[in-house]
Amino acid sequence: MQIISPRQHGYLDFLTVILFLLAPVLFGLSEVPALLAYGLAIVHLAVTLTSDFPFGLIKLIPFTVHGWIERIVGPTLVVVPFVLGFADEPMARNFYMGMGLIIIVVGLLTDYRATQRKS
Repeated sequence: MQIISPRQHGYLDFLTVILFLLAPVLFGLSEVPALLAYGLAIVHLAVTLTSDFPFGLIKLIPFTVHGWIERIVGPTLVVVPFVLGFADEPMARNFYMGMGLIIIVVGLLTDYRATQRKS
């Protein structure tokens, strides 16, 4: 069931960028999780602004590819605390696992082909 339009997905992308930027301060993340959050904010913003959907400024990445990127990022975020060694920090672990799960759910609910059908 794909109930999230490309425009709605764009709003969620910008919210994701803001959450990654604020997470180090809001959740008191240590160095590695904090630097990762800042890096992910930059990458997520770059992917959003270069995707071919309503919020893309430079439409280089097809929106379907944007979806595949998120299909990789979501599960990766769930395991990253264990891979990078901060699983023993509850706030950092829970933040990354939660963000991963949210990205997975949003990805499953987004209609990544809507922009192609309207062309």
